Amino acid sequence: WRLCVSPRWRRRQLDATPFPAAWLAILRRNLPVYRAMWPDQQKQLRQLVLRFLDSKTFVGCGGQQIDDEVRVTIAAHACLLLLNRPSHEYQDLRYILVYPSGFVVDHDTVDEAGVVSEEEHDLVGESWENGKVILAWDSVQHSVRNFGDGENVVLHEFAHQLDQESGLTNGAPLLYQRGSYTRWAEVFSEEFERLRQDSEEERQTLIDQYGATNPAEFVAVVTETFYEQPHDLAREHAALFEQLKAYYRVDPREWQRDSNEQVH
Repeated sequence: WRLCVSPRWRRRQLDATPFPAAWLAILRRNLPVYRAMWPDQQKQLRQLVLRFLDSKTFVGCGGQQIDDEVRVTIAAHACLLLLNRPSHEYQDLRYILVYPSGFVVDHDTVDEAGVVSEEEHDLVGESWENGKVILAWDSVQHSVRNFGDGENVVLHEFAHQLDQESGLTNGAPLLYQRGSYTRWAEVFSEEFERLRQDSEEERQTLIDQYGATNPAEFVAVVTETFYEQPHDLAREHAALFEQLKAYYRVDPREWQRDSNEQVH
């Protein structure tokens, strides 16, 4: 006889499982904003990490060893995007492939004449629509050490995973109310065009100009900025910040001291 366990029962079991002390040490060490969260947010994040690690398979590639440091660190950053949101913990995601450092992938490119050719690309992260995310561990570690610089490969790739929940990775994720899409489209279209023009005219920007590549990359990039540089984003791109705050249902400013605040 095969024992069938319902997802709801399994979730209840996981939520009742004590969070391992060794994992908590990793969480505190490798997610810099964890200590500044409200206690209920910390508890929720721990539950999300347990669920995430129970349902995903980590695969070491290119000699990368998979241990608790790798698994918990990546899970913590990925689950940061799920706080306070209705979530199935990236239900379509099955595998996280981890390389020691940047990896090479082949992608088809189409030139202006419509000719398709295969080109190699050096990457540090990639989100696929077939249930996989690929990450370079040294880039994850860089994100940990430099949380606050606006660049975070885990937040970036998992923002793509959320974006594609709508069926397409196009910069329009599933929103909570149908009427929200009009304002989302207005703000994001305006901000995307602004970044694209700034990039073309070589003006310095808070938002990484890789976001000018296409709307999907723009959403992933501004997600990094939202969590890592929330005070700056709120000052320079107020409407964009408010849309992201409504979508992610957190205000990361609560977890970070404003760089303009005087320390007493």
